[in-house]
Amino acid sequence: MTLQAMPFVPGEVSGLLRHQLRDGESDCILLLHFEDLVPLESPPAGLIVIGGAPLSHPMTELQGLGIPTVIVSRRQAEELREGERLWIDGITGEIGRGEVPDPPVIAALGNTPGQPFHTADGGAVELRASITGEQGARDAHAVGATAVGMVRTEYLVPSHGRMPDQAFYEKAFNAICAAADPLPVTFRLLDISVDKKPTWLGEVSGMTGLLGMQGSRLFGTRPVSSLISAQAAALANVSRDFPLRVLVPYVASPEEFRHWRNRLRAWLPDRIPIGPMAETPAAALAMPEWQRIADFVSIGCNDLMQCFFGADRDIPDVAGYLDPYAPTLLRFLDRVARAADERGLERVQLCGLLMQMPGVLPILLGLGFRRFSMAPRLIPAMSRVLARTRLREAEQLAGTVLEAADSGSVRDLLGMAPETRPPTPWSQSG
Repeated sequence: MTLQAMPFVPGEVSGLLRHQLRDGESDCILLLHFEDLVPLESPPAGLIVIGGAPLSHPMTELQGLGIPTVIVSRRQAEELREGERLWIDGITGEIGRGEVPDPPVIAALGNTPGQPFHTADGGAVELRASITGEQGARDAHAVGATAVGMVRTEYLVPSHGRMPDQAFYEKAFNAICAAADPLPVTFRLLDISVDKKPTWLGEVSGMTGLLGMQGSRLFGTRPVSSLISAQAAALANVSRDFPLRVLVPYVASPEEFRHWRNRLRAWLPDRIPIGPMAETPAAALAMPEWQRIADFVSIGCNDLMQCFFGADRDIPDVAGYLDPYAPTLLRFLDRVARAADERGLERVQLCGLLMQMPGVLPILLGLGFRRFSMAPRLIPAMSRVLARTRLREAEQLAGTVLEAADSGSVRDLLGMAPETRPPTPWSQSG
């Protein structure tokens, strides 16, 4: 028996299937519903998530754990039995009974930290790491990442939930840069949202729903404003010893970015590049303006997709609408790439889970993107994809995909199995 699930976190592992962890048992494969995802004190060897929303924050946090993970439908979960021995492959999405099959021999793809990776025909591509702290910086260095593309500073919190201050941030930022050295590090300023609300923050007007107050929209609100100044002052001091950049989260327009860039310059020296995180269609389409006023730009594909498709990425019932194979999404990204000239694209980074979806990275390469930021543990798998990809063929593939009538046609072009797509509400209606 082999089930075709949706791959999520790379890795192959075998173990007994459990519905809940037992004391002292860490070599099992845990089957759980997306709604039951909680921080795991004793992580299992592997995870099978039922009905997961791939772009959701809980699933994104799994990336940092590095536990091989696949996503199954409720129907597929009914075929799995408690106590049976299974193997899962987080790269292909396969689930089988018994032990992990002998994997093919793969040549080591070691990379010097700080250097680009290469496609089969020698094209240089940067695989950067998105991290939440010092250990992530070590992981980035260990896998040979080209840079740290984003530090999610909202996950840097003092003990007992107290409010951070400049001294706390300076110590944390120094530790991250030292662990990543010699990699350049990009710090995203505090990115608070309704689903990432710190314990020290009280009620804030407008901080509701998926499109409310969040990211830089909160920078003028107390006490967030004081923490932004603390972060900026800490970064100014750390920049004396390490190369770093600063990313402003959830910027909707060039006018908004210009306002916060000018405010930040009160603390940040000119040697620190500042760029916006474009996470809405409006911000992504402002590429010509970013080229004039920003030092770089990072496109956050997870939030971009939920705005683009009008579906909350944390709700499994609408996960199927967030379709990475939709021609409309790929045409939109093609338009974004074309809005930036070749020199401009050198300053554009794609973040999020989009590039890890099977078959998508070659399409993005074919559209012209060359800089990607992802969980460090994904970098070895993505480097192997690069090693099998030729840029001319990727350009031809992208051209064909852009003319496809629907996502099913795109998936057929990529040889994707139907089971790897989350169901949509309308597909299950009577």
